[in-house]
Amino acid sequence: MNDHPALRLLAPDEMVEVQAPAGDALVVVTDRRLAVANAERLMLDVPIGGLRRIQFDIERKRPATLVIVPEQRDYDPQVLAIDPSGFEAIARALVTVGLRFAAGKDEEQTG
Repeated sequence: MNDHPALRLLAPDEMVEVQAPAGDALVVVTDRRLAVANAERLMLDVPIGGLRRIQFDIERKRPATLVIVPEQRDYDPQVLAIDPSGFEAIARALVTVGLRFAAGKDEEQTG
């Protein structure tokens, strides 16, 4: 999985904190950014400080929905279906980003 498009953009000194499957895509949270990519293309690549909102909805008998909304309108929001088998990894990604939001980290990177 190290050749996945979401991982190819990383700087040599960048640390991957979470990799979470999201249907046919991969959500990657590093010490610098959140990226979403499928096998064909990179769909989102923003600094953590460039995120406006993340919403995770779980419904009975359906895949969950993860919505990632960037602060800048230049980037398209991502709406991803999450199977129950991916809940734990997505939860780790949400906690990682949420704790950064709460601590006010990465705010200077909203560029």
